[in-house]
Amino acid sequence: MGWWQRFSAGLREYYIAPYRRTFARAKRDEEDLFMMLVMSEALGVPNPASGVTLELLPEMLDRMHDWHIRQGMDNSPFDGMSCC
Repeated sequence: MGWWQRFSAGLREYYIAPYRRTFARAKRDEEDLFMMLVMSEALGVPNPASGVTLELLPEMLDRMHDWHIRQGMDNSPFDGMSCC
């Protein structure tokens, strides 16, 4: 790695480091919104795209526990699916 690449990497780190936590929080908030959209039909919220989001449900089940804990729910909000 040349000096220019090291300098560029250091400069990039200098400017990105203060915002890393903000970027991570924004990403987590976006994932939470997406999870709610996918799970909305099961939560009782009408979803016009439920046919498309139904295909994503098995992928989201792995992350459901972390999601409902972040949303302040002690237990799973779904009767048929318990993760705790």
